Amino acid sequence: MEEALAKIRPHTSSSLPHQKIPANLLIVLESTFKEQHAETTPTAYFAAILTTLDGTIQKKDISLEDSAILPAELYLLALVAPFTPAPVIRSNLNTLLSLTAPLFPALSQYAPALRSQLSLYYAIFQVLDRSQLEVQGVRQTFASILQLCADPRPKVRKKAADVVKDLLANPPTPLMRHPYAERVAEWVKSALAEVSSSPFARGKGAKNSANPGAEVGIHILAFLRPLITHLPPDSLPSITTLLLTLPRLGNTYLSQSSYSVMSDIFVASAANESSNFGDQLSEVLKVVLSSPPSKSDFTLSASWVQVLGGALVAYKITNPEQAEEEVGKAWKSVWSFLDSTDAATRKATAQSLSSIASCFSPIMIKTAVQTSGSEATCTISKIISQVAKAIDSLNYAQAIPELLSVVSSLITNLKYKESKNSSTAAEILLAPLIVQIAELRISKGFEYKEAADGTLSVAMRILGPEVLLKILPLNLDPASRAPGAEPQAFLLPLLAQPHPSPLSHFVSYFVPLSERMFDLQQKAEIEGRQSEAKVWSVLVGQVWAGLAGYCSDSADLKTSLTPEFAQLLSQLLYGQTELRPSLLKALKSLVDSNLAASKASDEEVARSPSARTQQEAQENLNFLRTQMESWLAVFFNVYGSVGRDSRGMVGDVITAWISIAGEQEVHGAYVKVMQLFKANLPAARKNPSNANAIGDIGNMTTTSQDILVLLLPSLSVADSKSLFALTLTPDVLSCKDNGVQKRGYKILSKLVEHRKVTVDAEAVLRKLDELTEGLTPAAKKDRFNLFASLISLLPPAAMHIIPSLIPEAILGTKEPSEKARMAAFEVVLAMGRKMSCGGVVKRSLVDGMNEDGAEDAVANIEEFMTMIAGGLAGASPHMISATVTAISRLVFEFKDQISSNMLNEILSTLLVFLSSANREIVKSILGFVKLAVHTLPTDLIRPHLKDLVPALLNWSHDHKNHFKLKVRHIFQRMLRRFSWDEVYSCAGDEEASKVLVNIKKRKERTKRKRANRAEEYGDDDETALAKAATGDAFEDILYGSESELDDSDDEAPAASFGSHKKHTAEGARLRLDDDEPMDLLQGAATKITSSFCLLCP
Repeated sequence: MEEALAKIRPHTSSSLPHQKIPANLLIVLESTFKEQHAETTPTAYFAAILTTLDGTIQKKDISLEDSAILPAELYLLALVAPFTPAPVIRSNLNTLLSLTAPLFPALSQYAPALRSQLSLYYAIFQVLDRSQLEVQGVRQTFASILQLCADPRPKVRKKAADVVKDLLANPPTPLMRHPYAERVAEWVKSALAEVSSSPFARGKGAKNSANPGAEVGIHILAFLRPLITHLPPDSLPSITTLLLTLPRLGNTYLSQSSYSVMSDIFVASAANESSNFGDQLSEVLKVVLSSPPSKSDFTLSASWVQVLGGALVAYKITNPEQAEEEVGKAWKSVWSFLDSTDAATRKATAQSLSSIASCFSPIMIKTAVQTSGSEATCTISKIISQVAKAIDSLNYAQAIPELLSVVSSLITNLKYKESKNSSTAAEILLAPLIVQIAELRISKGFEYKEAADGTLSVAMRILGPEVLLKILPLNLDPASRAPGAEPQAFLLPLLAQPHPSPLSHFVSYFVPLSERMFDLQQKAEIEGRQSEAKVWSVLVGQVWAGLAGYCSDSADLKTSLTPEFAQLLSQLLYGQTELRPSLLKALKSLVDSNLAASKASDEEVARSPSARTQQEAQENLNFLRTQMESWLAVFFNVYGSVGRDSRGMVGDVITAWISIAGEQEVHGAYVKVMQLFKANLPAARKNPSNANAIGDIGNMTTTSQDILVLLLPSLSVADSKSLFALTLTPDVLSCKDNGVQKRGYKILSKLVEHRKVTVDAEAVLRKLDELTEGLTPAAKKDRFNLFASLISLLPPAAMHIIPSLIPEAILGTKEPSEKARMAAFEVVLAMGRKMSCGGVVKRSLVDGMNEDGAEDAVANIEEFMTMIAGGLAGASPHMISATVTAISRLVFEFKDQISSNMLNEILSTLLVFLSSANREIVKSILGFVKLAVHTLPTDLIRPHLKDLVPALLNWSHDHKNHFKLKVRHIFQRMLRRFSWDEVYSCAGDEEASKVLVNIKKRKERTKRKRANRAEEYGDDDETALAKAATGDAFEDILYGSESELDDSDDEAPAASFGSHKKHTAEGARLRLDDDEPMDLLQGAATKITSSFCLLCP
């Protein structure tokens, strides 16, 4: 709300009355709040504006001109209502109704004020309970808004439609449908009935001529379309009946809209069988079929064919037997539009034909299969014959992509098979058509190869390569290729998708083929034919890429994954690096697909075309477990032989296989990896490896740790304990190899996070405190993550451990690595949350506490802030600066829990540092001041202005470290929350006060430019300026702000600002983090934030 009000206040001197009067009214209200020392809450604004509105109406000052006060009151009331608590609006409902509802007749002539009224009721309706919706005044108001949904003014009509749409979309709990839905449906029906009774359009050009009734009809249909799913299902049939009458009026656009809405209704009814269309759909189909548009009417044709397809799909759901009889008629009517010269019509026709094809019933398919091979007599056979002829017909030359799409839908809808082992209907009926498409694909000059590949891909998915390759031989092996046969290598890339063919087909067909092609590759390389060798290499790669498709639904896994085939896969994983990704994908798919099938519900099994049952999938998993040990050994070896960048896929496969392993298998793998780790750890301690330069290849210590991280989620409690104990030692956490250190902390952190072990958090933290010597920078992020996890586990009586962690965490917030800094901030916050939960700080047990008999302190956030503040007495500016940054983060996070006295003390203490000569300290202090001005209550900051303003002005001329710009931004924020007089009176001498005057002028100049843009391109209340955000609220305040985007460089040419409606290009900007030098190679992705292309500083 404050942001919205901040955009209004500067317009007090505007030349536009509709901007000036709301601004002046707002200033008067806020002056009253100040005089009465009242809080500026949404409730306070709401009450004050409502009282003002009451006084205006009592005086009968109800002028609605731009210069009148009533529109300004409605505008402000509509602005604050969304932020007002729901109980407040509910309790004042009668007052709101009595003041605003009678204004609807008068407002009808004044669109801006009417839109404000609609915005107000948008907020009111969202918070009303069910009983209040039945209040007579509320019902009458809703009726008034409903009438405005057909208003000729676009903005009024849209606003009213939004009110109704969002109201119906959010019914009061526990209702599933809004009580007003029936009323809206009745209003729509009466409005459509009135439109349908309008006189027909007659004469030449009448179908596009202006017709008041048609215009209203178009508006109502635009209003109806997004509401279809929110209306009562039993109202849709009668609405459809009325929609059928609209095309008779002869207006093309009205007809198109009515057909489009009918299509949406049929989609909704298909998803909801309670829509009760019943026999009415038969009548709908008859009416639609009897009134086809002219083929030259492109606007209407696309909508007509879509509504016909949608109606038949809905009919199939309500009455499948009757729908069968209409399939042939609907197909014939829609097919006639496929040779249209308009691309959009052809596309819509193909979609409609696909919908009709989905209505093929099992009986129709059985009949077609039984009569296959004879003359086409049944509906499906006639359709297939018609499509086959059209592919070779010159009349359909430009419709080839659409025809191929239709063939794809036929293949999909003819996947029916009578039994598990029988052939699909698609194989029996469509084989000649598939061959025809393949021949077309390899013909010279054919333009639509991608579309043909798409259709063949569908055939591969439905039929499988075992069937498809009998119909379309690959013809790749020169020795076995028939004379004159063309190679059809374009089929190989289609193998990778899931399909029903068994794995045994790959073993028997593609493994020998790949071996022959590999021999041909070797021969070509030996004879110096490098181009030919490359072709064979690519073909071999495509063959093995297809293995994943066989593994996704293999019912014969136990008989196909023989020791010989498994050995071949292992050898290829080791020796053929270019095939490794394909093989790993297939081996992962083996596990994932069977695991998913074994857990599928009965409903999912019924819907799935899987070739295996749940029991078969479970048996496959049991079979894979028997090979677990040997496969994990292969995966581990491969993992250690590849670089860091290539380990992701291998790690995914290990994770998948481990997820199905039994406890014994996991334990066995863990023991082997731990033996490898222990054997290589002494060497890493003595001689740190430089394996980082070559991606950890050969560094078995870090490799074994990486594998342990992958095994960790599946480890038993006993194994987790032993891993934790081994890792929490100086041998690992103080190892000279920074990779070992980093992974050690990572393992500990994950064990704690996953609750794999029960740990004594205090003892572990003390142990970690002893292991700071030899800590490498690379390990700090994971060390901080471990700290954060352990702190959350501390018991309330162990708060005395926290002070010993504070120095390291605070200094961590100044680490060069952004990830380490973020982790350090999280540690600071974790300590703050733990202290705020209560407990006891036993000061006698605090490290470094020399006082005997020190009293225990109650743990709370203020006690923690006191501990943190001790860093302000640090010996180095670096420590002081880091402490200020940590305090800033804590104040932002816990401002609502910290008392005003503590906040005052923090402000007073930190403001002293503004006069420091050390720039690092001052930079952190400026960040804190910026956050305080933005976040803390104004009453808390106001007493400090007399010290704060002069201290800031002392840095306003310093260009180093962007101090001048930072100070200006702070003053811009300050002037949003405090009056000009309050800030200016604290400026002191005249020279310093000039800076404030300059800032004020820059701000006013920017506001004028923004107002001019809003006037030129539209209402400023409807086009909100997008605010760039980093994704973190704290960093948004410290590093980014709207003022920095909009006001920092307003001398730039005005042409840089385009219309936000017409030009909304996305850009990217680097967030400059001034705390440290920017490393463009480290964390680059997180430093790029998307923002609108406004002028940036």
